[in-house]
Amino acid sequence: MTNVFADLNLHPSDNRGHLLTEQVNPKSECLDQLTTESLVTLFCEEDREPQRAVAAAIPELIQAVEAITDRLRSGGRLFYLGAGTSGRLGVLDAAECPPTFCSDPDLVQGVLAGGSAALLKSSEGLEDIEQLGQKDLEERDFSPADCLVGIAAGGTTPYVKGGLAYAKEINALAIAISCVPIEQAELPCSIDIRLLTGPELLTGSTRLKAGTATKMALNILSTCAMVRLGKVFGNRMVDVAATNIKLMDRALRILHDLADVDRVRGTELLQASDGSVKVALLMHTCGLDAEAAQKLLIEHNNQLRTALARCKNCIA
Repeated sequence: MTNVFADLNLHPSDNRGHLLTEQVNPKSECLDQLTTESLVTLFCEEDREPQRAVAAAIPELIQAVEAITDRLRSGGRLFYLGAGTSGRLGVLDAAECPPTFCSDPDLVQGVLAGGSAALLKSSEGLEDIEQLGQKDLEERDFSPADCLVGIAAGGTTPYVKGGLAYAKEINALAIAISCVPIEQAELPCSIDIRLLTGPELLTGSTRLKAGTATKMALNILSTCAMVRLGKVFGNRMVDVAATNIKLMDRALRILHDLADVDRVRGTELLQASDGSVKVALLMHTCGLDAEAAQKLLIEHNNQLRTALARCKNCIA
């Protein structure tokens, strides 16, 4: 039988018991003795902490959104890098951007230690290899124009630290997200987002509160950046890709709500505009054909509101 511990040469400095995410939560010391009702109630109470943690990081989140937007607007890309739950959350957020914002799949990318196989089967050992963080970024042609969000709940993941160090070395934007105070674990970065959710109910299981707070922060980063890039009009996802029945229905409702277009006419407009809600709106509102509407949109950096302002009968 192979000894799985043979290569794990622990040193005294590897003791992570002091980390906030590894500490014991006194509220759950009798977790295995609670009734189901008490268990669920306790989890609901503790899950208020991620919201507080994210709210406390608003200044850093604002800074990150503005810096990411500047890079994306100039042709850069956004990468999320992590291992385990942290990495999977990055992959999830990246995967949701194309259908929500019709963004190029390369614009926002999730990089997970162990690759796609690690989405379904844990490959936690790879997170200990610091050089892999840089290697995985290099394989994606990560450049100084790009942004990196390194996600490490406990702040000590070598894979993430290696990626962040490489980003800083080449003058890319390096942003760190972790759930421990900076004095417990420093990370090489330009913007340091700390989501202090406290000890988990299940000691050390950062897929719980830490994971929830991380997902909330990623929602904010990607969505706010896309808003700044003009992929939203009001609170409507006007860059939605109408690629299935649900999204086609959403596109038709957006056309109706913003420009009082009925579903029959809306379908015609979407067919003529190759599924682009923005182009369809400009065609209807400004009396343009698809080519002219697309040209107007490009002239205004894909900002629908400013393009509509050029029209005589504008809905902006």
